[in-house]
Amino acid sequence: MTADLVITGGTVVDGTGAAPYAADVAVTGGRITAIGTGLTGRRTLDATGHVVAPGFIDIHTHYDAQVFWDPALTPSCFHGVTTVVAGNCGFSIAPTRPEHHDVIARTLENVEDMDVATLAAGIPWDFVDFGEYLDSVERRGVGLNYTAYIGHTALRLYVMGMDAYERAADEAEITRMSEVLRAALRAGAAGFATSFAPTHRGIDGKPVPSRLADRAEIDALLAVVREERRGIVEFTPGEQLGVPDLYDIQPGVGVPFTYTALMTTPAGSHNRLVALNRAGWEKGAQVWPQVSPRPLTFSFSLVEPFTLNSNPAFGELMAGGVAERRSAYADPEFRKRARAAWEKEGAFLVPRWGTYLVDEAPANPDLVGRHLDAIAAERGGDPFDVLLDLALQEPDLGLRMRCILANDDVDALLGILTEEHCTLGLSDAGAHVGQLCDAPQATDFLGKWVRERSLMPIETAVRKLTGVQADLLGLTDRGYLRPDCWADIVVFDPATVAPGPVRRVRDFPADGERLTADQPTGIRHVIVNGTPIQVDGAREDEAGLPGQVVRVPVRG
Repeated sequence: MTADLVITGGTVVDGTGAAPYAADVAVTGGRITAIGTGLTGRRTLDATGHVVAPGFIDIHTHYDAQVFWDPALTPSCFHGVTTVVAGNCGFSIAPTRPEHHDVIARTLENVEDMDVATLAAGIPWDFVDFGEYLDSVERRGVGLNYTAYIGHTALRLYVMGMDAYERAADEAEITRMSEVLRAALRAGAAGFATSFAPTHRGIDGKPVPSRLADRAEIDALLAVVREERRGIVEFTPGEQLGVPDLYDIQPGVGVPFTYTALMTTPAGSHNRLVALNRAGWEKGAQVWPQVSPRPLTFSFSLVEPFTLNSNPAFGELMAGGVAERRSAYADPEFRKRARAAWEKEGAFLVPRWGTYLVDEAPANPDLVGRHLDAIAAERGGDPFDVLLDLALQEPDLGLRMRCILANDDVDALLGILTEEHCTLGLSDAGAHVGQLCDAPQATDFLGKWVRERSLMPIETAVRKLTGVQADLLGLTDRGYLRPDCWADIVVFDPATVAPGPVRRVRDFPADGERLTADQPTGIRHVIVNGTPIQVDGAREDEAGLPGQVVRVPVRG
């Protein structure tokens, strides 16, 4: 039988972890119909010398808004990703009410570095409930397969209005939230996502609404997930609900949990989390920490210093503008309070000044590319003082710094990337677009870690990027190369695959700026639901938008 498409001459790595083998892959009607030798089709793609694998699944993105103005979902589409999960950390844009559109935009501005003007110009807001949101995406079309969590912050705003930013929910509100969550899951949401992270501050620097939820609210919402048996639950733990709590709660809920993120730190906290995860799994708790192969690196300006805003002194400035920040930065008392907060036991995200590098300094261009601690030593000052002094020399506080928050300990990272019950996540694609671009996570992992460091066999690496993720979500027909599965396929060269450069562009609505990585190496062909979107390393102009809105089913 002649297929619509045959990929010939490649080495199949099927997502199960099984050993690679030589075979052709035939596709008809958007699905895989045969894997074998001597297959024929109306169109043929050569894969000689390349790996033929399931398309990569990125479980941690924030494409909730970008999907409307960039349905190709760049730059993920360039890196072999064929399915994305949005709505992470509880920051979906549905359910919503018209009076809260600006609140959601301003929340996303502070927690995910999304431009309010871009959001206003790019989101159609032709939906209210979560099912209508998925319908809206589906009507417009999408280049990759797309699904999303219903987010806790959006859910609270929808039910409680602005009180969601102020207090715990009452019994009636919890009941209503449970009803809305149930409807979203039945409409096909990927699951439920929430955050308790101290870094997540929304409008005017206030804690995002999910951080005000009490245990009664959390338990009620998780009970709905247990009853519906759909998708997974994604957490960003914090003070109200910590990582150890997840291992106690998950067995009673049934669906897997995942959390953001297990990263290496100088304090060695990752060792405790690895031990906790191993012990939890031994007791039957299915909790999957998300790990990343890339150092967590931010490029930020002192106008909106995301990495510093978890410090209460900086957090108080989020309600103001440049004038308020300028006044505070010049105030010795402000500097004293900020230092005191970092000196407290258990302080979160204490800066490592040795990782700070000057990215942009219009008033001091000779400093670009230099480390802050070296500049401070040269000037005989303290790095924090020098940082603020340099910012004050810019008329608009336009000093841009680059810093590493975590995950730069290579030896420790080698260990957590090979942990059996950890999953690759935290690409954050679609978020922090002016500060980082970790969408190339898959190509970085395959290049830097699998090829260059021989961290694991190629079949194990591909399984981490595909089958493991599909199983977590409860998808039975994606993440694998086998007959009847949707033909989401990536063909890559294991000898050259790499993420390529990151560059800054202005291509978003309202002249929005972002970082992108659209020039990877080694990605030859990408097929979504049987339609090639990239052939021989170039975009297929005639591909259209072959992605599907994936509505996550009830678990078997």
